[in-house]
Amino acid sequence: MLSDSPVVAIIPVNDMSRAKQFYSETLGLSLAKETPEDTRYECGGTMIGLYETPYGGQAGHTLASWKVGDLDGEMKELRSKGVTFEEYDLPGIKTVDGVAETGDLRGAWFKDPDGNVLCLTEEKGQG
Repeated sequence: MLSDSPVVAIIPVNDMSRAKQFYSETLGLSLAKETPEDTRYECGGTMIGLYETPYGGQAGHTLASWKVGDLDGEMKELRSKGVTFEEYDLPGIKTVDGVAETGDLRGAWFKDPDGNVLCLTEEKGQG
């Protein structure tokens, strides 16, 4: 059954070369597999796959989220590499310095070079 199968987040990108540089150098992900069809990166026992398409970056919602133990530390590291965190002021979600807090979760969103929305989350008391 699917509950026993690993899942891979598949992210469409417009420019594979630019995306590979961002995901490996900026985000620090380890390359796991590369074929003409896709490129996959290891992420804490799971994977992110990239594939090139003219439709990359068109989703307006979060495509992948990392659960981290130290949101502030991860944000500081990514900011030092040029990542900009999104600011939201929507019903039910408002960020302050890039961070939204709701219940026991803290979250921060950023975009890859194609505009794909990615997220970091931290469970309060777990960091």
